[in-house]
Amino acid sequence: MGRIGIYGGSFDPVHKGHIHLAETAMEKLSLDEIIFMPANISPFKQDKADVTSGRDRYEMLRLALEDRENMSVSDYELNQTGVSYTVCTLRHMKKLYPDSQLVLLMGSDMLMSFERWYCWQEIMEYAELGCISRNKGDGEILMKQAEKLSEYGKAYVLWEDVLPMSSTQVRSFLKKDEDCSCYLPEKVVQYIVKRHLYGR
Repeated sequence: MGRIGIYGGSFDPVHKGHIHLAETAMEKLSLDEIIFMPANISPFKQDKADVTSGRDRYEMLRLALEDRENMSVSDYELNQTGVSYTVCTLRHMKKLYPDSQLVLLMGSDMLMSFERWYCWQEIMEYAELGCISRNKGDGEILMKQAEKLSEYGKAYVLWEDVLPMSSTQVRSFLKKDEDCSCYLPEKVVQYIVKRHLYGR
């Protein structure tokens, strides 16, 4: 039993903003654990050719989370072929944790586009939605969206002081050889340098 957060994404690379969002969700949604789920190929990034390898993204997540209790990383989607559809992952996770309540974690943009997701109504049968606002001033529109989705299941919207960063920004800084230690866990920085990722 318990409440398990499922946090999917490219994590290319994982940064402190991702960790902060997970910590916020853990506290505000009363989660017992959070499983980070790096995507093999995101349905929304199929045309993106420069995604870092699954092995490297998994290892960076493992290093970022190894000292954190109740947070772990799964390679389930990375071991699948083709596009990573959330509904397929949740079907699998529900089989693994049949007595637990799954909570799918997402940012503002994902909640607003949720009705474009593959089998989104089925997703809400398997999991509650936990949206952590990443933009100031979007509360009203997010609450309207959550209320609309509540016809199909539970959807929560949280507001928290967010860390203003994205993986796209971090990759840009890394490619320019700028210091990113304020954005990334120390062990992730070391791994990036060792593996010569992002042009380092």
